[in-house]
Amino acid sequence: VQLQASGGGLVQSGGSLRLSCVVSRFTLAIGWFRQAPGKEREGVSCIDSGHNSWTYADSVKGRFTISRDDVKNTVYLEMTSLNPEDTAIYYCAARAFRCSASRTAFNYWGQGTLVTVSS
Repeated sequence: VQLQASGGGLVQSGGSLRLSCVVSRFTLAIGWFRQAPGKEREGVSCIDSGHNSWTYADSVKGRFTISRDDVKNTVYLEMTSLNPEDTAIYYCAARAFRCSASRTAFNYWGQGTLVTVSS
């Protein structure tokens, strides 16, 4: 399984970005994780093959939305009202069956895309 994340960049506080993750095998649960400098990788959000979604990071609830396009084999993370605390490398990952907030539950990882939010 291969995953390709893209869409990161530099944005001002209050701005928006949309991350994309193209997945070679799409009958999987796809999660977004992020890792800020000096911090552990944390689960942000996840969506399964039935389009059921979960948001795990309290700090992004109401601001980030996960979705998937089954035709394009792509999962998106729409991020709004960004603030400097959202600065991190964002990774997409895949696992069979159900979503999970734990990074150790995911078998396949993309390379990450850097999001930098300036104040």
